[in-house]
Order: sequence, then C-alpha cells, then structure tokens
Amino acid sequence: MYASACVGIYGIVPPGADMKNSKEYSRKIQNLYRTLSQKHAKVQKVGHKEIIDAIVHGIVSAQLAEKEAESAMAKFADSFVDWNDLRVSRTEEIVEALGGDTPATRTVASTITKVLNGIFNDYHKLSLEALRKMGKRPARQALEKIDGISRFVVDYCMLTSLQGHAIPLTEAMVDYLKSNELADPDADEEQIEGFLAKQIPAKNGYEFYCILRRESETPGAGGKGKTRTMKKAKK
Repeated sequence: MYASACVGIYGIVPPGADMKNSKEYSRKIQNLYRTLSQKHAKVQKVGHKEIIDAIVHGIVSAQLAEKEAESAMAKFADSFVDWNDLRVSRTEEIVEALGGDTPATRTVASTITKVLNGIFNDYHKLSLEALRKMGKRPARQALEKIDGISRFVVDYCMLTSLQGHAIPLTEAMVDYLKSNELADPDADEEQIEGFLAKQIPAKNGYEFYCILRRESETPGAGGKGKTRTMKKAKK
C-alpha cells in the first residue's frame, strides 16, 4: 500500500497542501481546461460497474498510453476466463497476452497479480462491491490498504466506479503540467491532484482527466511523459 495523508470525503488533499502561487496556477488550469475542451473530441464518460474492473483498468492505464490500455483490456478479455484466472496466471502469461515483453508490460503483469492477490487475501474473494455500502472516505481508505496499489489506481477507481471526486495523474500528465508551467515544479503527485480536484468540479472530473491525459500523450505537446509504450525490451 502507499502512504497517504489524511483525505477529505472525496479524497481531496486537505488545506495546507496547496501549491505555491495557487491563484496563478488556478487561472492557468481554467484556461487549460477551456483550451483542451475545444481541441479534443467530446469525452464519453466511462463508468465501471464492478470495482475490480476499475482496479485492473487503472493498473493498465498507469503504465500504458490510453489507446494501448484499451487494447490491453480487450486482450485480457480474450485471453483469460475471468479476473481470478488472471490472478493465478504467471507473469510471463500475462505479458504474452499483452502482446510483448517490455518494462511496461512486465510492470502491469506483476502489479496486477500482486493487487488481485492482495484483494483475494483480504476479502477471500475477488470482489470489492462491499465498498459501495461505505461512505466515500472509508471506501478510499479501504482501497489504499490493498497491497501493491498506487495512488493513480485508487484515484481512477474512485472516479470511474465509486463516484468520487479525483483527478488521476499518470507520470506523463504530471510531467506535462510541470513542463508547461501549469503546476509548481516542486509539487508532488498528491499535491497536484489535490489542487486540480479543487479547481475542477466533480461533474467535470472525468472529462478533465481524459483531455489532460490525451494532451500529455500527444507528440510534441511539451511534456516529457513517462507513460510507457509497448516497445520491445532489450534482451
């Protein structure tokens, strides 16, 4: 699990974690949102009915670019009977299903088995639907306790399955914001996510996440993103 600061009911970083020059960055983020809304195609909101679906998709999306993540999820559906089958599969089998041995696919494979096994060990089944009966803050805290889970995956799950207010950030998105002077260069992922969640209303959270991600993965957009692509690893 990752270390987390105390969070509010929607998973927002509490007062005191604001970035420096917050007023200036607030103005820039609002301008960015307007610009990207006009530049990119309309976003169709995704809502994962099963929390486990959001967990797996989040793990893949943290490592692979958007289009490759969608392709990977389709390959999982073709290659594995269900998530339990994926859980007990060898890393090599998952990497093969993803279509190539790369640092990114190996990270996806090892993370998926670790997280799914963590869920199975804690809940004795591959289901987290009991979290829906909790408030958003307890649900988030339960997610954060899962062995091997990252902040991105927790935020993605809250946003797409538990109707929480969060802006998941890949390394590419963080790099894009910093490289384009849209965030404090000294701020970490948690601070930036919390700041963005305060600037972007909950109803627009998924749209902003999608268009910011698309822009950060656009060649020549100005970021030095680390969201991986499935290039072959050197032997």
